[in-house]
Amino acid sequence: MLKVWQLAPLTLLGAAMWALVTFNISRHPEAALEPKSVPAMLAMAPIVGFVSVWLCKFVGRLSPEQILPGVAVVGAVAMLMDGVALRWYAEIYAGSEKALRLSAADLLWGYGVGFVAALVWRWLAVARETSPTR
Repeated sequence: MLKVWQLAPLTLLGAAMWALVTFNISRHPEAALEPKSVPAMLAMAPIVGFVSVWLCKFVGRLSPEQILPGVAVVGAVAMLMDGVALRWYAEIYAGSEKALRLSAADLLWGYGVGFVAALVWRWLAVARETSPTR
């Protein structure tokens, strides 16, 4: 379980990550429409996912058993902010309706990959802890 003191830095990290991605989308709104960029984005998502999990671990000072709840807090904050922004302030993302829809799909993909990265990270930590060579 997370400690109360860990919630503030994880919440701020979720807001900062949301702001960074939103800024990038607003600066390059039509990038989601570029067919050549999709494979690169899909391929980079696991790398970004593991870096994001590491950031959560570092910022929240998470133990191995706190990785999943910590990443969930960060992801929930960012998803809530995305939900509000996409619903009521979609103009901050700029671009066409199709670009907005595809950017939203890319955001969902990124969240999913981040959560899978947290599961893998936790699985590897448990495997390392229970390894007979330890």
